[in-house]
Amino acid sequence: MYNDYKIDFSQDYRTDDKAYYFIINSKREVYLDDNHLFLTTLNKIDFNINYVLYIGTYKNKDAFVVSTSDDIEFIPLIEIYNIDPLLYQIATRAVLVNDWYSSYQYCGRCGTKTVLDKKDMMLLCPKCGQMHYTRIAPAIIVAINKNGKLLMARHSYYTKIRYALIAGFVEAGESIEDAVRREVKEEVGIDIKNIQYQKSQSWPFPNSLMLGFCADYDGGEIKVDGDEILEAKWFNKEDIDVPESNISIASWLINDFLKKH
Repeated sequence: MYNDYKIDFSQDYRTDDKAYYFIINSKREVYLDDNHLFLTTLNKIDFNINYVLYIGTYKNKDAFVVSTSDDIEFIPLIEIYNIDPLLYQIATRAVLVNDWYSSYQYCGRCGTKTVLDKKDMMLLCPKCGQMHYTRIAPAIIVAINKNGKLLMARHSYYTKIRYALIAGFVEAGESIEDAVRREVKEEVGIDIKNIQYQKSQSWPFPNSLMLGFCADYDGGEIKVDGDEILEAKWFNKEDIDVPESNISIASWLINDFLKKH
């Protein structure tokens, strides 16, 4: 993303030159023009604008997040990936910044109107000093190997994917590795070893940072909770369904497993 984008911020900065406007509605959907591009001038469309926030430069032009209450002809964020993965990256940034800016206009501790900090991209409470940064929820996802077989589970909340990898959020006070062990133990009842970090991914649905791992089986029998996980089993290579879209780090982990085994 940083080949094309440089971070900056201001509530007051405006420009009369052409700029990129990331227009986002209350459903976290994004407006693109007929050529599937971001607008370079706001004059083309008559939007009901809530605010405009300068967020830096994109492709050597000023870039702004624009919040609107309109919802006509907007595109869900996840669909932008299929249009252009690079466009999706900067759209993700814009949507998450818009989430943060709209959510922390008032301090959650004392209710005072917040102000944008002059140094950091942070909303500061002038009364109690509470600092409100963009909210990111770390989560783990892990590909578990047992003698060349991959553990996959059927989740109660998935409808499009039959079987997926084990994943879950990091709890307060635990390390990332602790989270991997705990999620696996809670969801499928087995122990794992040789936990190895692979790569990470921003997952803005709604605000996760996904951390991908691989690990080896270390003991125990599969026992699902019957609530979040309905079924889990070991898959041979030829029986694994690779997700059609590579938008998720899960696709990379599965394909990496198939290459190594």
